[in-house]
Amino acid sequence: MTDNYDRSGRFPKPSPVMAGLLCRCPRCGKGRLFAAPFNLDLKSDCEVCGLNYRFVDSGDGPAVFAILILGFLMLGGALLLEFTVHPPIWVHAMIWVPVTLFMALGLLRPLKATLIALQFAHKAEQGRHTSD
Repeated sequence: MTDNYDRSGRFPKPSPVMAGLLCRCPRCGKGRLFAAPFNLDLKSDCEVCGLNYRFVDSGDGPAVFAILILGFLMLGGALLLEFTVHPPIWVHAMIWVPVTLFMALGLLRPLKATLIALQFAHKAEQGRHTSD
């Protein structure tokens, strides 16, 4: 068995980043991770490999990364527009409010899926105290 296969030896191990960006199962890379197309709720398990998604705990990580990415892009774009064109404030509102909303919705699913795939690939779990 080569290192290209997952722990069970049945499925080729997908790249965590590609599985995350495609919103696919972190073990097989084929099954869908989310229950519905425009929803952040996970399925209970993968329909291809049967991986149970109970281990998933992405927490607030996707939202934090989305805020940082969007803040950089939206502020940079707004400043660039302001200093080059000098539009009225309503033009900024008409441009940046919808762009921010659409980009936020578009970023949350892949960011959450990527954090889940990385959590699976690195066997990350909540820290525990041991009684040595």
